[in-house]
Amino acid sequence: MDVFRSKKMNRRTVTLGSAAAFAAITLAPGIKLAAQEAEDQLEVFSWWTAGSEAAGLDLLFAAFTAMAPDVEIINAAVAGGAGSNAQAALQTRLAGGDPPDSWQSHLAKELESRYVEPGYCEAIDDLWEEEGWGDVIPEGLAAQSTIGGSKYIIPVGVHRGNVVFFNKQVLADNGVEVAETISIDEFFTIADTLKAAGITALALGSKDGFETPQLFENILASRLGAEAYVGLWDGTTAWDGDEVKAACEDLVKVLGYVNEDHPALTWDGAMSKVMEGTAGFTSMGDWAYGNAVVAGVQDTIGYAAHPGTDGIFISVVDGFVLPVGAPHPNNARTWLKAVGSAEAQIAFAPNKGCIPARTDVDASTLNAYGQWSAADFADSAVVPSNAHGAAAAPKFQAAIGEACVNVLVSLDAASFQMELADAAAAAELGS
Repeated sequence: MDVFRSKKMNRRTVTLGSAAAFAAITLAPGIKLAAQEAEDQLEVFSWWTAGSEAAGLDLLFAAFTAMAPDVEIINAAVAGGAGSNAQAALQTRLAGGDPPDSWQSHLAKELESRYVEPGYCEAIDDLWEEEGWGDVIPEGLAAQSTIGGSKYIIPVGVHRGNVVFFNKQVLADNGVEVAETISIDEFFTIADTLKAAGITALALGSKDGFETPQLFENILASRLGAEAYVGLWDGTTAWDGDEVKAACEDLVKVLGYVNEDHPALTWDGAMSKVMEGTAGFTSMGDWAYGNAVVAGVQDTIGYAAHPGTDGIFISVVDGFVLPVGAPHPNNARTWLKAVGSAEAQIAFAPNKGCIPARTDVDASTLNAYGQWSAADFADSAVVPSNAHGAAAAPKFQAAIGEACVNVLVSLDAASFQMELADAAAAAELGS
């Protein structure tokens, strides 16, 4: 899987006054609605149920309703497990021949292994051509949307997974200043200061299972750099090497600064600790910033690339697919057109904490965080997230997750690395 750089978001300006403007959206020239006779419903399946996620999903629904006002939307979102519960429920439905009209997926390996290879998705090359998505979706995202030469998904938003969010006041009260970039050693110095003051330095919620693997992949990127990080997933970087050893040791050291109740918390619970001022930092994807936006406390929250990862953008890209045997195929295609539109994506982005997948939006219409993220997306080495399914096949991804669960208990870096190396060997990377 290659490191790719995105196109800058500067080719065409899209103006949208507010989310409420969807009530008055008119279709752009050239958009054609599919005939909807006898199709009065649209069922959309996702795992977006938390505050910022649900708010973002509602805006996508509003975009669809602007195009198909007489269609009832069935929100089939499944909560819990950061998507794992939803994916399990979806697999049961798909295996039983009961697909929704569209569902949420990440790009690349998750799309390929879970949905395309089993034959659950229709190719949507015609929609990509009709809507001109090939001209506005960055080449790297287009490549991750393509399986066997055909497009199977339309990306709707790009998250950055390697971000630390911090409470500005907590840091200021403890004499801590955070520069635009933070090194690993600088973070540990700050963490010692906060720990000495009785404050949790890094809030962690490990309940859903993906949070520790995400923290670890951020640490891997900080130690390895973009090229060697990508090599972990194609077999060109050894899992038993010295740089991975250092990353395993870093993770164990970081775990010495986290909250004891992390097994009972999900990612949003950890972000709440930062927002409330009971923790200094959390390392999480930028959907966490969406929670600050929805709560109206974004001005109290600072952000930076995860320590040591400046110039690297670990991408977590959400999109929607067209199933084989969609109950309402016309509505399903209209849904994909709606969520693929610039208007929908720029309204969706602030609440979800992401940036649009399209390049033809005016970045100045985004909030301050979105503008920062968009600039880094344009200028950084963009690499895939394993914690969110893009980098590795599901079996290897699950093995890494299990190793991360074990190290939370053992705090044994050497055993952790050995478990990872054994999982990589079993996955036969590069073969």
